Amino acid sequence: MHIVHCGFDTLALSIETNISQELFALLDAEREKAEEARAPVPFTYGGADFDLLPYGGNGYRFILKGGPLDVTWFIKKPNARDGWGIRVSVGSTFLATQGLGHARAYIDKTLTRLGVRYGPQQISIARADFCVDILAPDFELQPENFVIHSHTNRADHLVADDTRSNGKSGRYTSVTVGKMPGRQVIVYDKRREVIDRQKPLWWDIWDANLARDDLPALDPTDATSSRVWRVEIRAGKDLLKDRWQIRTWEQFDALFGDLVAEAVQKIRYCEPDPSDSNRARWRNHPFWELATSVASEDLLEMRSHVDPDKIKYVHRKEHIRLILAQITGNSITVAALEGVKDPDLSNWLVENMGPRLKEEAEANRKRAANKLNEAKSRYRFVG
Repeated sequence: MHIVHCGFDTLALSIETNISQELFALLDAEREKAEEARAPVPFTYGGADFDLLPYGGNGYRFILKGGPLDVTWFIKKPNARDGWGIRVSVGSTFLATQGLGHARAYIDKTLTRLGVRYGPQQISIARADFCVDILAPDFELQPENFVIHSHTNRADHLVADDTRSNGKSGRYTSVTVGKMPGRQVIVYDKRREVIDRQKPLWWDIWDANLARDDLPALDPTDATSSRVWRVEIRAGKDLLKDRWQIRTWEQFDALFGDLVAEAVQKIRYCEPDPSDSNRARWRNHPFWELATSVASEDLLEMRSHVDPDKIKYVHRKEHIRLILAQITGNSITVAALEGVKDPDLSNWLVENMGPRLKEEAEANRKRAANKLNEAKSRYRFVG
């Protein structure tokens, strides 16, 4: 077993301030364009670049995306009676590759560019998730091996796995203990999630950390050698504010490590002892010992050191793969409608679709040029 990544996975915070009327007017005008186009539109202000979505939600007038690093901005219409006008959600890509410190600096820099002023007491941290990824191909998750408080909720997820040869019908891929917005601890098969949800960047994150330890890269096609399990500690607003009195960055820096340490002590994955009916005396499983070893370290600056250009490359490559799959599928559908036989399909695609696409583009050069510019704008963060 080996740790292939550890760090923050999600961060959400609210800021007690409102945007200026000037910025609101510009955003409102651009959102009308987005609504008309039914698609995000580029928005730049003060040197900060976003994609403005054509809708809002949960009381927020505007939702802006900050590119492939997975940062979302929620902004309300300025209202003197509601001071909490901005919410920021930082996702796993940014935090895993750049670290919490860089994320905080990015938030400060972006708000400065937007002309937003606020003090350290005007921040309220609403959620923070911390994760540890462990390469453990032989580990098998068993829900009954968790030792938890009798009143703590636990959810198990069982799925079929055809690769097993011992005749069992399935295996557990995740166990969730606790509920949000309180404390939640989850153990799950991260490799399966990366494949199912098409998140290829995680292979680069894991490989970068393995390379730093002079270990070989993973083979994504071989589950017997590349099974990665994640232990994720989620802290919702009730746990942060009510139990730990964590709201500001100063309080977060001082107390979040202790919060994580308490979580992995109160919820443990153990090795069952058939001779001892008192589960509280069961020893921690080596998997849990490895996962919890990071709780005593400095959690704030953990990152994977993946080159930002690599992130853009992986996102661009994945977009190209998905679009090519759509083009291929649509082309084969045209072939079917035109009665093309299976043995002739490959030659038909080469001889017919290329010239047709060229003819379509040349027949309306202005429209094609506009579509090209729209696509360049839409994918400018990874282009």
